[in-house]
Amino acid sequence: MSLKIYNTLTQKKEEFVPLNSKFVGMYVCGPTVYGYPHLGHAKSYVFFDIVNRYLSFLDYKVKYVQNITDVGHLVNDADEGEDKIQKQAKKESLDPYAIAYKYENIYFECMDKLNIKRPTISCRATGHIIEIIEMIKTLIDKGYAYVTEKGNVYYDISKFKDYGCLSNRSITDALSGKRINVATDKRHEEDFALWKKADNTHIMKWNSPWSIGYPGWHIECSVMAKKYLTDSFDIHGGGMENMFPHHECEIAQSTSANGHPFAKYFIHNNLLTINGQKMGKSLGNFITLPDLFSQYNPNIIRFYLLQFHYRKPTDFEDKKLFETILNYNKICSSFKSLPLPSDKITTKEIQAIADKFLEAMNDDFNTSLAITYIYDLMKLVNKTKDEDILKDVAYFNETYIKGILGLIFDSTRDISDLSDSCIIYLIELRNKFRKEKNYLLADEIRDKLSSLNIEINERDPKPSYKIKM
Repeated sequence: MSLKIYNTLTQKKEEFVPLNSKFVGMYVCGPTVYGYPHLGHAKSYVFFDIVNRYLSFLDYKVKYVQNITDVGHLVNDADEGEDKIQKQAKKESLDPYAIAYKYENIYFECMDKLNIKRPTISCRATGHIIEIIEMIKTLIDKGYAYVTEKGNVYYDISKFKDYGCLSNRSITDALSGKRINVATDKRHEEDFALWKKADNTHIMKWNSPWSIGYPGWHIECSVMAKKYLTDSFDIHGGGMENMFPHHECEIAQSTSANGHPFAKYFIHNNLLTINGQKMGKSLGNFITLPDLFSQYNPNIIRFYLLQFHYRKPTDFEDKKLFETILNYNKICSSFKSLPLPSDKITTKEIQAIADKFLEAMNDDFNTSLAITYIYDLMKLVNKTKDEDILKDVAYFNETYIKGILGLIFDSTRDISDLSDSCIIYLIELRNKFRKEKNYLLADEIRDKLSSLNIEINERDPKPSYKIKM
């Protein structure tokens, strides 16, 4: 069975046929580095790590490009206003460049902990100002863009008849009534900025033929994709929230400037919620990765996220998290005594599981289904003493579980290795289940903690515990 990918551009699953039979070019929209990476970042970049890993497993040479947005992304994705990085710089009394560098480093540290492979190329917008200016010149020369008296440059959407081809939204959907701080010097309200003149308070600014200013957010990705992957490439990825208007604008700019189709396949992962609610600071449920990793093994977080198909919403909720912790430790326990792996699969039992695993992955990277076959392996390990089967399980673990899913079931980690705050959280979760009269899960938490010599102080009104000696 060949790999099939759901292509947002055509709204159907298609057989994956790269432009070059042996090579794959993939561009994924990276973070805007003005704050700590959060759980939404983990969901997105864990998935695109799976795409990168699986294409490599299929013997493609993957060139994975991911940008770092360090200028030009305005608050609320507006036409005018404050740059997100400059705003954070004021809060922390730091230079905007220092802010971008600080949070870029933290971002990659968190991605490393999630066992996400580094992109082949990680490129910063500020390192491509010359190329950005050149592409804007091309768009002006071809009649797709115009310069205003204020020194701003805008893309004229009316000149690109296919605008909306990705999201099936019309030009009228981009009207100013649905945007914030729309510029007043545009020909049409729906036109978007390629270059903005900077005011005296703007620190991140460069000379251009039109004004001293800075690039628009959308043009940055078009330029970096072209530089590292040429005019046309295989896969463009990002979150569903980037589909409109960001990716629509990229298609318009790139197709107009380059004279060639942009990306062949567009892949979008769905949104993440927290206990059924959209994650947001105002709701008090905003989870940063450094905070999350202070409580949980990052392997468990990766395991949790991969249990959801990427095109479906992922809800990060208490019950599912607890079940994931238990299952993670059960698998670790089963795999802890595996022998050295064989060179290939030799037994029919493991080959049957491997075939089903690859069938799931070939069906639009269905990690949710692929993970279920790990439990089939666990059952085999727990009941067999056949050395050949155990060697094949070890091979499957190294090649499929670690190699493709990037999951490490580390037998040296256990729930007892988690921090004090994590144990307190589990006790609070148990209390919540008891109030909801879900005594089965409440007792399961108590019994699991007890098996690890952790005794809950039932008489203490605050969640507390002691270690039994």
